[in-house]
Amino acid sequence: MMRPMKLAGSQLMFGAGSLEHLKTLKGSRAIIVTGGSSMKKSGILQKTIDYLKEAGIESTVFEGVEPDPLFSTVYRGAEAMKQFRPDIIVGLGGGSAMDAAKAMWVYYEHPELKTLSDIVGKKPFPKLRNKAILVCIPSTSGTASEVSRSVVITEDGTHVKFGIGDMEMMPDIAICDPEVTVTMPPKITAETGMDALTHALEALVSNRANYLSNILAKSAAKDIIENLPKACREGDKIQYREAMINASMAAGLAFTNVSLGIVHSMAHTLGSFFGISHGLADAILLPFVMKFNSADISASDIYSKLAEELGKKDLINVVEGLNKAISIPAYISGVMTDEQKYMENLDAMTDMALKDGCTKTNPVIPTAEQMKALFIQVYKA
Repeated sequence: MMRPMKLAGSQLMFGAGSLEHLKTLKGSRAIIVTGGSSMKKSGILQKTIDYLKEAGIESTVFEGVEPDPLFSTVYRGAEAMKQFRPDIIVGLGGGSAMDAAKAMWVYYEHPELKTLSDIVGKKPFPKLRNKAILVCIPSTSGTASEVSRSVVITEDGTHVKFGIGDMEMMPDIAICDPEVTVTMPPKITAETGMDALTHALEALVSNRANYLSNILAKSAAKDIIENLPKACREGDKIQYREAMINASMAAGLAFTNVSLGIVHSMAHTLGSFFGISHGLADAILLPFVMKFNSADISASDIYSKLAEELGKKDLINVVEGLNKAISIPAYISGVMTDEQKYMENLDAMTDMALKDGCTKTNPVIPTAEQMKALFIQVYKA
């Protein structure tokens, strides 16, 4: 039976100049959650503050959210919110900043919650919007956290990543302005773009896929394959940035409703064990998992038909060629060179990936032996 779908929150804005939509918001105080210095250097942070001011909204900034946000950072942010008492929370930046803003929102609304385990697998999920609404503004074209129900938060002591998902965390307002993404360097453009392509291709073959998610995911995949190399080469061209941020958003609308697959299960695991950035891990893993998934007749047919629509013979070759064009290594050994450490952790990695929530919606559910074999296969030629 199909699950109910939710396509973003109450407002979804996209297109060049859409950041100005902030001037129409109603509220009194906003806290802007952001990462390092890129949004400050680009002037986007100041623009955000200025637009909110025009709306009569006082703002403050919580900055320094790290890649793969730690729970301690989330809790500090929530404490800052309790002091400032915002009625609007703005997540500005890449997936980490937006994920952190979502998680901070939960702990701000529910001060009785104190630990990460308080929200992992929590059913029913804590109700939000009693104190604030959430606005998300992506600075990368990849994670689609601005239109997703999910966050990934890292436990401080173990550095294990916990994926938490509930429609309650869907941002109320998403603003996808390509001008916010123009200063992304080629490496980040490449890795986040491949994250978006993975979202699209995993949503297409998810065992929960449906008519509407397929329309979104297929269009996103086509646009990413066409525009990602151009965005990497000519990042100042707004048309390529706009194509990428729109495709990332569409892929996000698809996957947040039908879930993902074992590319994400394995990427989450590699991030937890070795700190490999998520988009980079996705990119390396994707062609290997597509080959594994092709054992399923339906998935194989979906890949073949999409390749045909692209004027190509083999979709896996298309993905491999795209990786090569944007300087993504072909194997994990290209980014994690300690083979002994990698192999020593195979059993633990296999166990973690099998337990990941994305595994159950993969078109082929791997056995422990198959998952372990995949981890070995992706390491080196």
